Amino acid sequence: MFITTLTTTLAFLGGLGATEAVLIFLAIVFLFGAKKIPELAKGLGKGIREFKDATKEMKDNIEEGVKNADETAKSVKSA
Repeated sequence: MFITTLTTTLAFLGGLGATEAVLIFLAIVFLFGAKKIPELAKGLGKGIREFKDATKEMKDNIEEGVKNADETAKSVKSA
């Protein structure tokens, strides 16, 4: 379900042309104001950074668990 939604969203974004992108940008500037956009971008950047850090931490935990499981299996076989 999530993948279908993601694919549909990405397909929609792929159909944007330069004119549509400019209109969307202008609408964002109009709605939020030019002073708010850097703050929004900064918050978005922090969110992306936190997500990447959390993803890396989870990956490291999984790899460590697999390594520990392999070591345990080797010690059981040798005993």
